[in-house]
Amino acid sequence: MFEAILLTVITASTPLVVAALGELVAERSGVLNLGVEGMMIMGAVFAFAATRYTGSPYIGILAGIAGGALFSLLFGFLTLTLVANQVATGLALTILGLGLSGQIGESFVGQPGIKLQPIVIPLLSEIPFLGKVLFSQDLIFYLSIALIIGIHWFLFRSRAGLKLRAIGDNHGSAHALGIHVIRMRYLAVMFGGACAGLAGAQLSLVYTPQWVENMSAGRGWIALALVVFASWRPWRVLAGGYLFGTVTIGQLHAQAFGIGVPTQLLSALPYAATIVVLIIISHNRRTTLINTPASLGKPFVPDR
Repeated sequence: MFEAILLTVITASTPLVVAALGELVAERSGVLNLGVEGMMIMGAVFAFAATRYTGSPYIGILAGIAGGALFSLLFGFLTLTLVANQVATGLALTILGLGLSGQIGESFVGQPGIKLQPIVIPLLSEIPFLGKVLFSQDLIFYLSIALIIGIHWFLFRSRAGLKLRAIGDNHGSAHALGIHVIRMRYLAVMFGGACAGLAGAQLSLVYTPQWVENMSAGRGWIALALVVFASWRPWRVLAGGYLFGTVTIGQLHAQAFGIGVPTQLLSALPYAATIVVLIIISHNRRTTLINTPASLGKPFVPDR
């Protein structure tokens, strides 16, 4: 029983972790992308459609990544090239993504999906309890762990990561040192979109292997809050993602056990937990201000 609950927690937490990691990189460059929800749902519909047409969920994963990255490229063009307001643009693209995905996926409603099968790692999967929980998972779970390790190394151990953090801290000074601010922000935004698309693919290929309109159900907003919760640190994203995933699955099991609480209230628990976490963080202003990229949300216009 406990093993089954852990497996469902991992499945529910993975899209939150992946989407939050992508947004973390974008925010480290000083870009605030509130369009994560729209990019996630576009990734979900692209992944489901590609899987239906090709029969391969792995091609579906690539399509989901491409869908999120292309949508983020639109965000980048509007905010980095045309210098549109990042907050307004992100909100607009979220609304656009929700509507456009519903239109694209209209013909897929009610059709059975193809589930991404787990990859069983020999020997390790035979370890009692941990083997099935950690080493018999789908590809996207393994990618989420690889992303945490890779992003941590990139941000704090590589020259390119140092440049990215320098842009987030002070884009004017970074530009004066010869760093291509716009180019690196474009790459960071597209990486964030690709991660959001991968998270969306997990929703339509693993979490619920079918297409349901608005199936992201606010997870993009939770991912945004998760970045703040993690203080822009990759390893903390993992802990926060699984905390929110546990709350999500907890309310489902509470309903299954017949706990005498209205189902609407139980369904609101993950989002209520998000608000509580943000309130707690707001009291720790000093830590938050130290870790927050100083250029976050501020446009950069290079000298002509």
